[in-house]
Order: sequence, then structure tokens, then C-alpha cells
Amino acid sequence: MPETDGSPDTGAAERRHVVAQWTREIIHTSYVAMGRPEIEAFLEKCFDDVLAACDGPLEPARRTGERLVGVHFTNPVVVHRTLNHLASALPDHREVDPARLVDVLGAVGSGFAGALREQTLDEQEIIKQSVLDARDAAEEALRASEARSRAVFTSSALGIAVVTLDGVIDEINESMTRIFRLGEESLVGRTIFDLADTSWIGELTAANADLVRGEVDRFQLETRFTEQHGSHIWTQLSASLVRAADGAPDYLVMLYEDITDRHMLQEQFRRQAVHDPLTGLPNRTQLQTSMERALERTHPDRRVGLCFFDLDGFKAVNDSLGHPVGDQLLRAVAQRLQALTSEFGALAARMGGDEFVVLVPDTEGAAGLVGQVEKMLAEVTRPARIGAHELAASASVGIVERPVAGTDAESLLRDADITLYRAKQDGRAQWVLFDAALNAEARDRFKLSAALPAALDQGELFVEYEPMRLLGDRSLFAAAADIRWDHPEFGELGQGSFLDLAEETGLITRLGSWALGEVCRHAAHWTERFGERGPIVAMNLSHRHCRDPELVKDVQRILRETGLPARLLALGMPESALFDHQGDTVDTVEIFAEMGIRLVVYQFGDDYARVARLRGLPLFGVHIGGPHLARFADPDGPDPLDEYLLGAATGAADLMELPVVAGGVRDELQAERLRALGVCAAIGPFAGERVSALELEELIAESD
Repeated sequence: MPETDGSPDTGAAERRHVVAQWTREIIHTSYVAMGRPEIEAFLEKCFDDVLAACDGPLEPARRTGERLVGVHFTNPVVVHRTLNHLASALPDHREVDPARLVDVLGAVGSGFAGALREQTLDEQEIIKQSVLDARDAAEEALRASEARSRAVFTSSALGIAVVTLDGVIDEINESMTRIFRLGEESLVGRTIFDLADTSWIGELTAANADLVRGEVDRFQLETRFTEQHGSHIWTQLSASLVRAADGAPDYLVMLYEDITDRHMLQEQFRRQAVHDPLTGLPNRTQLQTSMERALERTHPDRRVGLCFFDLDGFKAVNDSLGHPVGDQLLRAVAQRLQALTSEFGALAARMGGDEFVVLVPDTEGAAGLVGQVEKMLAEVTRPARIGAHELAASASVGIVERPVAGTDAESLLRDADITLYRAKQDGRAQWVLFDAALNAEARDRFKLSAALPAALDQGELFVEYEPMRLLGDRSLFAAAADIRWDHPEFGELGQGSFLDLAEETGLITRLGSWALGEVCRHAAHWTERFGERGPIVAMNLSHRHCRDPELVKDVQRILRETGLPARLLALGMPESALFDHQGDTVDTVEIFAEMGIRLVVYQFGDDYARVARLRGLPLFGVHIGGPHLARFADPDGPDPLDEYLLGAATGAADLMELPVVAGGVRDELQAERLRALGVCAAIGPFAGERVSALELEELIAESD
């Protein structure tokens, strides 16, 4: 929309400016008796009607085209300049969809053409009547009639041809030579079928045969003629039959209206509606149409392939070199894909961003399609010179190849998208072939990801607890929070099924704050009932949640609202979240320590090179886990390497005077072996099964 200064006359001034420009276009191409103010008032009403058609029925736009003819704006250039002018002016006054804009402009052109055609048909009736009257009238009347007929014949903006019943052109007016860009000697003596391309001759022949037999008196047909230089001339042909005195067919009158400009403008709009403006490739709309054709069961064994391409690391190109360089890289990739796919009858389309889809109809099996994908990947990854930069793009591809029977466009595109997701997860810069089982698993993850926000709003999430016991006296001293999801389709899910999804989508901050509120509310109730015997409540924060700038305020608010003493809250943080990009300790650690919150490092020992960084931090303890820990439950004892790795972790924690909590401890034997290595507390079946907040309260009461 055009910017305005807020004054009430701004919109009217913009409209008057548009009308003034339109008036200049009309005056330069037409000669009428109306003065300039009258023309402007007339065109202003026309412009308002066209604006109204953008939001409602197309009838006002069609009437606008008719009125142009009604006031004798009939020069062929008028409709061309009018449509171009409206195409550029309307989007500045209305937010209009390109497809709707095509319909509005088409309605204006249709109204103009229809009125002009009716005017010409009226003129044609005059010609016919003059010819018939001339046969019976006196010589003077004959001369007058011929003069009138000749005036209409020679001055008409439409091409007029008098044609014999066998289709030979006998006489033409000057407009015919202008429309077809041929001299009179080249047109007279040719047939009307010579003025139509091969694809249109069949329909023209059939319609003309009905006319010659006298079964109809007129027909209309849109035809195309290709001149010697290769350019196309589109015409609207209106043919009429002139009968002899006895009613038998005598000859034909053909009216040719030049609609080339209108047709090209509509074709341009149609192309813009189905092609990506940056790369020129077909867009989603065109892809959908092509997929529907590719999925037609033309024969029982027909197969189809769909390849979903995504450029790896393309965001880094935009961020480092700028979007203009990124756009040029996208165009280079698009051109290479288009060149290759045209060789084997496939269609390359841009889905948006850095994603492309290649549709391959009539494949001969997955092996052949994979070979084509490898050729495309080799071409896409070939370095491209973009200005002063030589860029080599890499891409991941999800491939689906299957029989046409039993599939549809939606499932084909969805499965290719999910297969691409798997390719990205597997390391990028590679192709992955569709696997029904793996894709079903990935599809379930997408469903969970989409449903998670609503689940949080609708109360489908809840918190349970794993008891934490000291290995010395087996006393219950803490409870570790475990978020659960009562999913209506998949049943009860543990946090391992959806916390990673929340982290990927950014929902983890909201989810973590909700869970922290639930945990502190439960713990405050235990403290109110049991006093100092109430257990510490522990909850792990994700890496992204630890980076939330509002985390400290949220924790302070939750502790204040629930009344839970800060010393009874233990927060688990991954080792990497304790430090910023420069390697300095984040402020959150010091603030939580000053509040009295107990900080525990989980994933401890995963990277021994960074363990030393924890020295001197105000930590309460560390949490260890992993497959090497599980093998301590083996009756024959742990593998020496597992024992060494775990011993190194507990030894490092001991040197920093940090208590060690072990997760996943199953039985007494495993607990004793871990205790011998310096582990002081355990979580898992040994310490007690996962329970609700109320059940944990009963455990505390029983332990008393």
C-alpha cells in the first residue's frame, strides 16, 4: 500500500494521480469529443469500479471495459495500455492476490472485447443488410448502400475478411494486414486455415463446416497464428454466414480481433502465479499440478519418484556474505537442477528458502532413481563462482520411490520431507532412501512436537519422582523430578520422548518453567508436613533453559509464590551450560549459589578435558550415568575399562570434594560396587520405583 501522511485527502489524491496518468494514456491513443475534465471524471468512476471488483464480484470490472467502447475509446492500443496501467496501479491501492488481479484484468479486457465485438457484429449486420438491399434497390440506393458498407468495412478496427464457402479469402480490409503483418497480396487467395497454427486447425475446420452447411449462422473461436519470425499472433475470430435470397449459404464474413497483448499479459500473470520469482523454477502450486499428473494410473505398473533437496549450511552463506550472494547461489543451484532434470523428463521446483524438490515420473525402480540423485548431488556441489567468491554448496536429499497405485501427492511429499529430516540427522551431505518403519518413527516425533504446546495448555503433562537414597544408610534424602505426558494416542510417555523436541522447538523454556513450578509446589507441601525431614527436590534444566535470560527471575518468583526454602531445591545443569563462549562462568551459577540453591552437574565425566573447569565452582554435587555404569550390575563384575572410566570420574569429583550421585542403579550388588568407587547416592530401581507426588509423601511417612 502507498505510504500516506495521514490526511483524509491523501487517498483521493493518489486516486486522482492514477486517473490523470490513465487519461494521458487514453488521449494519446484516441480522438473523442469529450474534454479532458470529462474524461478524467469518466475514468475515475471506472477506476473505482475496478477497485471494487478486487474485493467482490467481477461485474464492475467487466462493465468498465464495456464503457470504454461505449464512449468510443476503441483504438486497439487502448486495452493494452489500460491493462498495463491497472496492473501496476491496483496493487498500490488494494492488497490483491496475483491470481485475483489476473481475473480482474481479464474481466476488463473481456468487457472491452465483448463490447467491441458486439459493435463490430452490429457493423457486420449493416454490411450484410447493405449487400442484400443492394440487389433489390435502385442504382442510386445501391451506390449509397455500397458507400456505407465500404466506410464500415475500411474503417473498422477489427480485421474483416470476405470468404468463400470453401474457405478462400476473397477480400480484406486494411486492419487484416495490420493484425497479421502481411500484405494484401499475401492474404487474398489464401484460406482461413492458413491463418491458424496446426493445433487450432482441427477445431476451426469443425466449426467452419457447421457454418458452411448452414447449421449455425455464426461461431466464435480463439486462434493462434505464428508469423515467419516466430512470434505469435492471438486473435478472437467471429465468423458469420451470409445467405442468398433463397436462404442458401452464399459466403462468409470473418472478423479478426487482435488479442495478442491481452493474451501475453494474462500468460505473464499465470506464469508468475506458478513460478518462483527468484529462481524461475516451478513453485509449490505448479508442483502440485505436476504431481497429480504423475500420479495418474496410466498403466498398472507405473511408478513415481520424489527427491527433497535441502542445502546444508546455507544460512551461514547469508549471514557471512549477505543475502544477494545467497540469492545468486540459489539461482545457480536451480539452473543446474533444471538442466539435469530436463534430460530425464523430471521437474525441478523450489519449495522455498533453500529447499528444492525434483519430481520424477515413470521411474524404473529405486536403484535408477538413486543414480540420478547422485548425478544431481555431484552437479549441485560443484563449486560456483559468485562474484569474488567461489562457493561449494552441499545438500542432503530425502528420496521416495514407489508405485503410483496406493499413493497420493500429500503422502508422497510428506514422506520425502521426513526422509530428508533423517538425512539431516544422519550427518548431512548425503541421500537417504525412504524407510517405512523409520519414517513412521520420525512422523510420530513430528506429531509429538506439534501436539506438545496444546498438551501443556490442556494439562496432559504431570510430574513424578524417582527416590534418591544414600548408599550408606539407605535413607531417602531427595527426589528427582521426571516429567511425564499422558498422550491421548501414544499413552504415557517419559520425558526422554519429548524433552529433546521441546529443546529443538524452543518450547523447553516454557515447559521447564511450568515443571519447576509443579516441583516447588510439591516440595513446599512436603516441607510443610514433614519439616526438616522433607526431602530435597531435584530437577534437571536443559542447556537452552539454562541460557534463558528470564531463568533467575522465574526461579525467584516460583520460590516466593510456593514458599519453598531455596536450600531444598537442587537444579541440575549440564557442564557446558556453566560457562559462556569465552569460557567464563555464567552469572547464573553465582546467583543461584547465593540464593542457597544446590547446583548439581549432570553428564559429568562425558568430557574429561573439561572436568578441571569445575574446580572452585559453588557446586553441591555431580551426577553420573551411561552404559559403562550399567555394566557394574553384571554378576561377573564390570569390564576393566568401564571400571577405570567410572573410577576416573568419581576420583575427579572426590578431589573437588563433590558428592557423586549415580543414576540407573538396579540392585544391591551394583550399589555396593559403586559405593566402593566413591558414589554416595543412587537413583533407580535400587532406590525405589518412580512414584507420584502423593506416593512419595507416603514413602516419607513410612520412613519415619
